[in-house]
Amino acid sequence: MAATPSTMVPIGTPMPSFRLPDPGGTEHDGHELLGERGLLVMFICNHCPFVKHIADELAALGRDLPPRGVNVVAIHANDFQKYPDDAPPKIAEEAEARGYTFPALVDEDQSVAKAFQAACTPDFFLHDAKGELFYRGQLDSSRPNNGMPVTGADLRDAVDCLTDGSPPPPDQTPSVGCNIKWKD
Repeated sequence: MAATPSTMVPIGTPMPSFRLPDPGGTEHDGHELLGERGLLVMFICNHCPFVKHIADELAALGRDLPPRGVNVVAIHANDFQKYPDDAPPKIAEEAEARGYTFPALVDEDQSVAKAFQAACTPDFFLHDAKGELFYRGQLDSSRPNNGMPVTGADLRDAVDCLTDGSPPPPDQTPSVGCNIKWKD
């Protein structure tokens, strides 16, 4: 299984503006999604083994972070013409099956993924309440087949820093996953 690392965008980078539909067609504005403390933007997809490996923790983040003032959103940017498991109806089915409580949005033209410089699934971008990048990197050190438990430790530590007013974690490790399936 080939692994692609995330692009380590500079801390403090403003969150790109975006407005994307969920699979039902309801539009969601990124800046309106910002919580009192911030917004976790996750680039995920349905078929990636790296995302499947952490899916339960993604659902837990969706339940745990909003009460702390950090909202969560997932963006699906894969070319779903070539990867039909990532098509909008399948996104809705997966969200339901996994118990995702956060919006799952469709970036059909992939412009939002490009604006974020997302490279892989999963790719995580934690922004503060002003929309400035606070953390980008891995969920934790677990990978499919490496025997390490999925804990969300790295991302959860970053959320702790954000919500208690501490500076961003100095050591941020790139996320690793399947490359985003770009259109030709």
